[in-house]
Amino acid sequence: MKTVTFDQVNETLYYETLPNGLSVFLLPKEGFSKTYAVFTTRYGSNDSHFKLNGKEIRVPDGIAHFLEHKLFEKEQGDVAAEFSRNGASYNAFTTFNRTAYLFSSTDKVEENLKILLDFVQEPYFSGPSVEREKGIIGQEIQMYDDNPDWKVYTNLLQAMYQEYPVRLQIAGTIESISNIDKDLLYSCYETFYHPSNMILFVVGGFDQESITRLIKDNQAAKDFSQAPEIERVFPDEIAQVSKKQIEATLSVGIPKLYIGFKEAVNGLTGEALLKRELSTKLGLDVLFGTSSPFYQKHYDSGLVTEGFGFDYSNEHDYGYSIIGGDAPDPERLVEEVKQVLKMASEEGLDEEAFQRQKRKSIGLYMRSLNSIEFIANQFTSYKFNDIDLFDVVPTLEKITLEEVTERMKEHLREVQMAVSIVRSP
Repeated sequence: MKTVTFDQVNETLYYETLPNGLSVFLLPKEGFSKTYAVFTTRYGSNDSHFKLNGKEIRVPDGIAHFLEHKLFEKEQGDVAAEFSRNGASYNAFTTFNRTAYLFSSTDKVEENLKILLDFVQEPYFSGPSVEREKGIIGQEIQMYDDNPDWKVYTNLLQAMYQEYPVRLQIAGTIESISNIDKDLLYSCYETFYHPSNMILFVVGGFDQESITRLIKDNQAAKDFSQAPEIERVFPDEIAQVSKKQIEATLSVGIPKLYIGFKEAVNGLTGEALLKRELSTKLGLDVLFGTSSPFYQKHYDSGLVTEGFGFDYSNEHDYGYSIIGGDAPDPERLVEEVKQVLKMASEEGLDEEAFQRQKRKSIGLYMRSLNSIEFIANQFTSYKFNDIDLFDVVPTLEKITLEEVTERMKEHLREVQMAVSIVRSP
């Protein structure tokens, strides 16, 4: 395997692309007892419209999430029992653009890694089990529909985006999943679960040579067809939001408010995408973080609660910021946020606050490298966007106040702003 050393964080990464196209990354960490492995395909809920070897195909919304559920079920039983017998914790999740399967364990790492590789790469779907799963996922969809935190978030995406599939539910709808059958599942699996579309990442206290040998032997023993030619088809999306405000009523003690800003320009990858993410988070931290004048003032007055905060989602093909939380007076809080943005646009950001948040961000990142869970999930997410996790600190160090100020002016514009509120009837 090839190696790359990141001296600043004292890490050595081993990597190789296997003959079947699978990208393998190994990060042994001396002194760690736990090992964490994540097997990820670049396939998520956004990928419902694509061209396969030149043929245009549309599949029901929610099928990527449905497929994630069904891969755990095998003809001889559920994979969960195998992991449990080996003392491993396991999980899986589907996002807008990837599906990941993972485990962590302190013992029997090689046995658990083989289970992970085999169950993901040996699908088994039957007609009756697919029909049963529709009821299970249908209940999950209804549960999320009744969850105020999920509702305020998904409504915001629908308000921000006019056409782009990020506005749709990851799990689909009860109607859309009713059109899923085992043949569709096999078709999507064969399209998006080819090794060439996947990454295996292992981090923690394992022996690099023995794990490398296991992975290579396991993959060499399997037959894979030629990698399909996939062209993802997405609608054009303009900068303007679909709706300025959307409201819903659910049983909540305090109203919930999310203010969103969608990206006007997309298509970035690598260093440019990473720099945009870090600049955005720095700016939002200066303006709305817990040490900002805005937060201190409105927390003391009761306009915001401890749950108030911000987040930024940064992908090659879409991106958005979210500000908010529980809000006793949502309308007033929206106006206060607008005032802060207006002042920042006219006067710029405070130099001292910027330098303080920059140092804080570097320190938090360095501490996060002690979490193998953080490393595994963030590494894979970044890698699909041609970003190296260990480039974060060098990129942060180079970001200037002027760049962050301009980034806030470019991104936090009212034409790109939408509001989502959930309150009691």
